[in-house]
Amino acid sequence: MRILQGFFSRLFYSLILLLFVLVLNFTLIHLTPGDPAQVIAGQMGGATEEILNEIRAAYGLDKPFSTQLFTYLGKVLHGDLGFSFYFNGPVSELIWQRVPATILLVVSALFFSVFVGTFLGVLAAKKPNGTLSYIVTILALLGYSAPVFWTGMILLIVFAGWLPLFPASGMADVTLVGSGWLAATLDVMHHLILPMFTLGIIYVAQFSRLARASMLDVMGSDYIRTARAKGVSETKVVYKHALRNAVLPVVTMTGLQMSYLFSGAVLVETVFNWPGMGRLAFDSILRRDHPTILGILFLSTFIVVAANLFTDLSYRIIDPRIRAGN
Repeated sequence: MRILQGFFSRLFYSLILLLFVLVLNFTLIHLTPGDPAQVIAGQMGGATEEILNEIRAAYGLDKPFSTQLFTYLGKVLHGDLGFSFYFNGPVSELIWQRVPATILLVVSALFFSVFVGTFLGVLAAKKPNGTLSYIVTILALLGYSAPVFWTGMILLIVFAGWLPLFPASGMADVTLVGSGWLAATLDVMHHLILPMFTLGIIYVAQFSRLARASMLDVMGSDYIRTARAKGVSETKVVYKHALRNAVLPVVTMTGLQMSYLFSGAVLVETVFNWPGMGRLAFDSILRRDHPTILGILFLSTFIVVAANLFTDLSYRIIDPRIRAGN
């Protein structure tokens, strides 16, 4: 019962946060210089002041800010994210067409960075003064210091240019359309490797450093020394007793990094021409397509808030002491 109370309490605060972000995003977009009506008119080849006034009336841009805000909030509650000025279509449809590609990229990069980074951190912590620990530290610093767009371009030059092992852009090979689900899945995985590695490598560095520091702290605990004194094997001490407690900071960081993954996806999808929300956001910003930008910001915020809520609840699965405390 107390777990359910905690869940609903966190759910309530998450909904309040979503509402605050909606209001903040709409306010910031409203305060940006420029007239959306002129942007729309520009797509039509220019217009007179009379036509501009008609455009403002058609899109509700002539109404006071508070009226526009409450109208927008009401539409969002009904699942209506607005109408795209540039793409000439409902924003919700534009986004849902691209959500699967972005989710695939972000989730695969997250799992790659968490598991590889944690594994490297555990290996480095087993012998903190060993050669492997120094190698992991150097690789982590290199991965963390490299900008994501630079990493993507280098990978394209090496593995799509000099060594044509992976596709240079896109999500699927059009020549394989209708070839069966297995061939299509393998083709998507083939296209996914370079973008996933580009987006995930910087977080591999972070998770490896965090896992190493957390493991070193846990390995000095009394219960670890007790387990070793009882004759428990080193592998069991490390992966069963120590890792379960050391992984909590990694789980916390996983939830916090979701927002950075989505922001990094904008650059990665642009470099690799990946058909996701990041590329849609990039095009919408260039065209000042405010409804589409607001829709992408809202959905991205929703996913990040949901991921942090799930991360918070997952503590109770990993650490029984937290369950007992609640």
